[in-house]
Amino acid sequence: MENISAQGQLSVAAVTSYLTMAFNASENILETSSSANQTELASYGNLMLKTSETLVSTLVKPTNTSDNVSFTLAAVEGQVFMVGPEVTLDKIPRLDTKNSSVEIDLIGIAKNNDEKSASVAFLSYSKMENLLKPDFFNTSNNTTKTMMSTVISATLPKTTKTELTKPVNFTLKHIRELDPNGSLSCVYWNASEWVVDGCSVLKTNSSFTVCSCVHLSTFALIMQLNPPEKPAPEKPPSKIETSDSLLEMLNLVCVIVGLVFFSLALLTFALCQWSPGVNNVARVNICITLLLAHLLFLLTQQFLSLIRPQQVLCTVISGVLHFLFLSGFVWMFIEAVLLFICVTNLSRISSKKREVLSNGFMCVIGYTVALVVVSVSVGLVPEGYGSQHCWIKIDKGFIWSFLGPVSVILSMNMILFISIIIRLNSTLQNLNAEISQMKQAKIIAFKTLAQFVVLGCSWILGFFINGSKELEILFLILNSQQGTFIFLIYCVLNNEVRQQYSKCFRRLCCGLTQH
Repeated sequence: MENISAQGQLSVAAVTSYLTMAFNASENILETSSSANQTELASYGNLMLKTSETLVSTLVKPTNTSDNVSFTLAAVEGQVFMVGPEVTLDKIPRLDTKNSSVEIDLIGIAKNNDEKSASVAFLSYSKMENLLKPDFFNTSNNTTKTMMSTVISATLPKTTKTELTKPVNFTLKHIRELDPNGSLSCVYWNASEWVVDGCSVLKTNSSFTVCSCVHLSTFALIMQLNPPEKPAPEKPPSKIETSDSLLEMLNLVCVIVGLVFFSLALLTFALCQWSPGVNNVARVNICITLLLAHLLFLLTQQFLSLIRPQQVLCTVISGVLHFLFLSGFVWMFIEAVLLFICVTNLSRISSKKREVLSNGFMCVIGYTVALVVVSVSVGLVPEGYGSQHCWIKIDKGFIWSFLGPVSVILSMNMILFISIIIRLNSTLQNLNAEISQMKQAKIIAFKTLAQFVVLGCSWILGFFINGSKELEILFLILNSQQGTFIFLIYCVLNNEVRQQYSKCFRRLCCGLTQH
């Protein structure tokens, strides 16, 4: 190999001939050394990588503009791309092999070199996994490892300064069927084992995965899968297992009930006639956003096994859920502001109705704030969406793109809620002791207390669950029933609405009697 590399440049025919001999020798070694240990396999693998990269580097030749060379063998495919100081390309084309491709900023690398030239060699090995086995990927948990791609290699031969100007993206075609329960890792070979340092999964679907790496080396895609546990048929389910299944069932029932009452509230707001002074815009939009959010989340979890392998779909769903839930919280804040203004003006009796906030302005605030937060989140951390449950990923603190705005809104809503209670108490003390006034004030007091749930203040419980099943159940019930509380407070407890309900029922009963 030293004599060959000393020759400088070789023809494609010579390089492919030497590579064929090298890989044939490798196969013979594997056949005669079936009991080779991991150290020996790693040594053979390193030798084959060095041999291949050294041979391919001899294909690099000086050029003023750009040039490329490619070859295909049974055991390895390769492409070499070279650029010179007078290159006219904005970026080099994507380098493709049968099962992989690479995108690299070779133009930027060349500009950083004194000679203003650079070259990249891209190799895809079809049988290298026999040497560099997926078992070389050491993980703390006991998982089954499967090589999901061919082993690839990317180097910068005969290039003085090899620092990357931007991360390199590799597209790796899956050579085996992807298990939806498996976890994919983009790894690189560091002479003795597969490691993930500097590499990450950019996106994936059922047929390929895109890896992003901040350095060049030898890469692969490995899937980890937890081995199936042997069932113990005679062992009764534990209390924890029973509790979790009951909690899942309770969650399903509560969410469905909440969706029903969200729908009933929306029908009531749409079909009933309301007094001119009543503004239901915030309540209607709370119902719309939370109805869509809970429904989408429920359907996603029910069909997670079908949705999860479609990474793009899973990412889009998590982004839409982020927007809908955030928008729901913004509308809760708008409702809290309107309620505060209403209670503040409770003792100021005026026959002239005024619109405090225009409906158009409220709609702009209600949806624009959430849209801006989601857009900024996508721009800063695009890979933060699409967790295992098609929600926001909790790693790298990205979950605070949701928890941060929610915490601010909940804090402001609690301040407004406490202020409402204080002002309402003061107003009740100053009212005349007339029966009608006292009765109306008590109804308003009851509605105000029930607003604790409607304004989302009960979501604060989520920060204090910390493994407590009782708090978790209370949190689940209260926050799935916001639609129920809205329906009770603004529909069932509204005299005008009840009268319209009664008329509708009487007409319905009369119609059925006549038939």
